[in-house]
Amino acid sequence: MLINKHVHIGSPTGMFNGKLPVRMLWVNAALLAALAILLFLALSSGSLPLTLNEVGRALSGEGKPGTVIVVTQWRLPRAVIALFAGAGLAISGAIFQSISRNPLGSPDLVGFNTGAYTGVLIVMTLLHGSGYQIASGALMGGVLTALVVYLLTWRNGISGFRLIVIGIAVSAMLSALNTLLIISASLESAMSAALWGVGSLNGMTWLKAQPALLIIPLCILATLAAGKNLTLLEMGDEHAHSLGIHTEYSRLWLIFIGILLVAVTTASCGPVAFIALAAPQIARRLVGRSHLALTSAALTGAFLLLSADLIAQHAFGRIQLPVGAVTTSIGGIYLIYLLIRESRR
Repeated sequence: MLINKHVHIGSPTGMFNGKLPVRMLWVNAALLAALAILLFLALSSGSLPLTLNEVGRALSGEGKPGTVIVVTQWRLPRAVIALFAGAGLAISGAIFQSISRNPLGSPDLVGFNTGAYTGVLIVMTLLHGSGYQIASGALMGGVLTALVVYLLTWRNGISGFRLIVIGIAVSAMLSALNTLLIISASLESAMSAALWGVGSLNGMTWLKAQPALLIIPLCILATLAAGKNLTLLEMGDEHAHSLGIHTEYSRLWLIFIGILLVAVTTASCGPVAFIALAAPQIARRLVGRSHLALTSAALTGAFLLLSADLIAQHAFGRIQLPVGAVTTSIGGIYLIYLLIRESRR
């Protein structure tokens, strides 16, 4: 039933009862359609161009053996991890922007990405680990960085501006440590770590993507379940507390989810920049709502990262760029715009 530009779902007396803005539904439907087109382009484009029918046959295992391998083992893992990682980064960015009540409160800027990368570097260059060990290192690095930033920021509450400033300072120090780790490592480890540090989906396999494919959906579901608390925290601690929300517990739980999303993405494809910063803000403007739309943010993040990866693969002929180079180039322009906009406010 359509009333006042909202679609009512469920029953007033039932377990499920709510309403969704019509504009949000249209935006999400358009994003899903765009993602379907991008996914087809990702699976069909390359040195072996394929038609829609050939892609479908390969996905069902009925095509030529070589085509099946190209689609299901080379192109599909890369496209799927781009979708999941983009969605995870967007949700992480939405969490930190809501908690700090500042559009600049992104894990890219406050050091959590850098901390997760530090954990990866320690595991790769000093401990020579791989797989789940790298994922664990990224998680530990992100958690410890967040703990340091949180403790330095806390003054009878969390100030969004102080969180950003301290996060930038911690990120700068960690960047120096990362450089030291890279130049002190063996040539092979240093090259692998440097490529990882840009953010790349090159050579992605199902095995490499496995931690992200397992953890990111669970974290997104946990964030959606806590969406009401996140919206109330965005309005301020006093307002949230007056409505019965345990603000510090909710904030710490949401920060942990956000760090886990950043860490597992960093472990899979490196510290991909600016998706977490841009996607939630773009989603807000698309949906036209003053408060957060988590589903739209996730779809926007998936769209941005898969688009960036297609550009990285095919826009420069035979030269394949790391996806992080594309997101950094585009995100830098967006960051300048955002800084100018915030300074005018």
